[in-house]
Amino acid sequence: MTQEFLTTVFGWMTVLNLALLVFTTLMIVVSQDWAAKIHGRMFQIEPGDAKRAYFRYLANYKILTIVFCLMPWLALKLA
Repeated sequence: MTQEFLTTVFGWMTVLNLALLVFTTLMIVVSQDWAAKIHGRMFQIEPGDAKRAYFRYLANYKILTIVFCLMPWLALKLA
């Protein structure tokens, strides 16, 4: 594998993961109350706890995307 190939792969991984993060964030913002009620019934949790879980999910996904997609891409671009 060449450096150019790895740079392209990590670049597209970053784009796809950020697109998924934005889409998920928009869906949670738009349908937060509805989704919290459904997940609350499915998993026997309070809607407030479901909303906190959504925030935790988004935060963890963002951190993982930065660490495993964006940072390797930047390192390869700078090398």
